[in-house]
Amino acid sequence: MEQQAILAIGIFLLTYGMIIAEKIHRTIVAMIGGVLMVVFGVVDQESAMHHIDFNTLGLLIGMMIIVSITAETGLFKYIALIAAKKAKGDPVRILVSLVLITAIGSAFLDNVTTVLLMVPVTFSITRQLRVNPVPFLITQILASNIGGTATLIGDPPNIMIGSAVKELTFMAFINNLAPVVVVIMAVTIPIFIFLFRKQIQTTPDLKQSIMRIDEKEVITDRKLLNKSLSILGLTIVGFFLHQLFHLESATVALAGAFLLLLLTGEHTMEEAFTKVEWTTIFFFVGLFVLVSGLVETGIISKLAAQAIELTGGNPIATSMLILWLSAIASAFLDNIPFVATMIPMIQEMGNMGIENLEPLWWSLALGACLGGNGTLIGASANLIVAGMSGKEGHPIKFVTFMKYGFPLMLLSVALANIYIYFRYLI
Repeated sequence: MEQQAILAIGIFLLTYGMIIAEKIHRTIVAMIGGVLMVVFGVVDQESAMHHIDFNTLGLLIGMMIIVSITAETGLFKYIALIAAKKAKGDPVRILVSLVLITAIGSAFLDNVTTVLLMVPVTFSITRQLRVNPVPFLITQILASNIGGTATLIGDPPNIMIGSAVKELTFMAFINNLAPVVVVIMAVTIPIFIFLFRKQIQTTPDLKQSIMRIDEKEVITDRKLLNKSLSILGLTIVGFFLHQLFHLESATVALAGAFLLLLLTGEHTMEEAFTKVEWTTIFFFVGLFVLVSGLVETGIISKLAAQAIELTGGNPIATSMLILWLSAIASAFLDNIPFVATMIPMIQEMGNMGIENLEPLWWSLALGACLGGNGTLIGASANLIVAGMSGKEGHPIKFVTFMKYGFPLMLLSVALANIYIYFRYLI
């Protein structure tokens, strides 16, 4: 058993190192790491399959299909243009509007999907105003990770936690995380204005050019829009009620996706399936198998025991340790693999005598989601925006992002720390 444990740690660390190095695509690395766990007998294939969280995967695929079809209608461009016009073409007010749309969108569509929709719109507005798009993109990355923290479907770490802990329903996430997210956004937006107001000045003529665009022209297919909005609305209602009907969130998302495909026909299906981010899906698959090696060899339970020893099993100390460890680790490692490792560790703490695990789950969710803002590699949404921005000729440098992201991440986690302490621990 000792030999298998050493082998599991070796494969895990090597894979993690390769993911951080970014020399080879992280999906390829994660899948090879998972395969090696099976090939070297650390886990057998059946156990590995058992550890793959199909609820997380189903939820992601379902939402990706719904959003990709809805995006075809031009709805998201329409919303952004309306916001720009309401802001009278003023870049600072537009920045705030786009931040709010991104935060709200990330809560209900998931942050990766939201930034995929917002970035092209942002470029079209900043080109019209002839201002630097980078401040807009940095603020949207930060808003997507903060907004995505508020709900079960907003950020991949929350999807994983909700899937692992059945009592944490869609409404439980909103009730426990949305209040602190609102506070963090309220504190962060004035800081965005202060930091970027001088970098995004434009002329009155260019402001007027935004006002002259007819936003109705961007809606390309009204029939499809009505179908998409109906199904999207039904799906979100389904998330609110899924516990009542004893359905998993993946069932709700996939039911919505395939109902929309049924209404829109086969030609839409081909297109929708090409828009699903299969690289992200297989990245998850590889990670789940990789972490299964650590669970099956007992490494996770040893780590849990050490964490409890360190904090003496004190709920306050344990919650704070998980919150800050999650935040700092998620800033420098992608938060998805980190959370995949932490979930079984917290479950193990429950077996070792910590009775109320709820503060620990909310600490993990807040730490991992907010910690993703620390650096450019902290969350999937960050990497996607950076990639799209680079293609447009506006690369977001690692150090530039960290200069803004890391201090704001520390501030948001400090606010989360106060919230967890006063709401759950005193």
